Amino acid sequence: MQDSKEYLAKKAFFDKVLTIYGRNAVMEALENEAVTLHKLHLSKSNKDASVLEEMKGIAKRREIEVAYHDKQSLSRISKNAKQDQGVALDIVLEHFGDEESFRSKHHRYRIIALDGVTNPQNLGMIIRSCAAGNVDAILLPTKGAAQISPLVIKASVGTLFKMPIIKTTNLANTLRSFQHEGASVYTLSSLASLSYKNQTYTDKTIFVLGNESEGVSKAVESLCDESIAIPMQRGVESLNVAVTASLLAFL
Repeated sequence: MQDSKEYLAKKAFFDKVLTIYGRNAVMEALENEAVTLHKLHLSKSNKDASVLEEMKGIAKRREIEVAYHDKQSLSRISKNAKQDQGVALDIVLEHFGDEESFRSKHHRYRIIALDGVTNPQNLGMIIRSCAAGNVDAILLPTKGAAQISPLVIKASVGTLFKMPIIKTTNLANTLRSFQHEGASVYTLSSLASLSYKNQTYTDKTIFVLGNESEGVSKAVESLCDESIAIPMQRGVESLNVAVTASLLAFL
């Protein structure tokens, strides 16, 4: 039995919905006219506060629903009862999508794929550099890696809302799928003999950046087309993953 068009459309919409929490993060998003809002969630146990009244006023002006929950229900929505401060907000990340929708719109692209990058600040800084540079999308696994959170949003300095992000449940399979479409996949390694500056890249190029301490996983490394290095001086062996992403973004 095939899913209905209505179900698929609803699923595609909610795949782009991110719930953030905490009064500062929620207020910043509410005040940002560039952010598409879906629903504001408030705890019924909140004590009266001017910031909450301001949130409700912005929600009314921007015509978004305000839902009230008991404390336990709100914690299930925020998934962080200790830090949600009685508020959560569903925002729509318009640039989130899957590989198929991305490929249908892009016949030439440069992508940075993240394999096990777990530090939220690194993820935020990578998003910022990619948004500023020559990168068309970030390929982000849904497991085993940092996910979009208030800390990531803060580290990205708002560029998260501008940067296309492709979500994948299996990075290796997604990379193979891109390769079948003609993409070339590169890993970064300090042991590689080829400088990243001396490589000729195709119209479809993907750079894979690995975990902060362990690098690229063996499963991903085994399918890549080439390993490239960033030449370094004075005995320096490695760079922070966010710095590496910045260099690649401005190739």
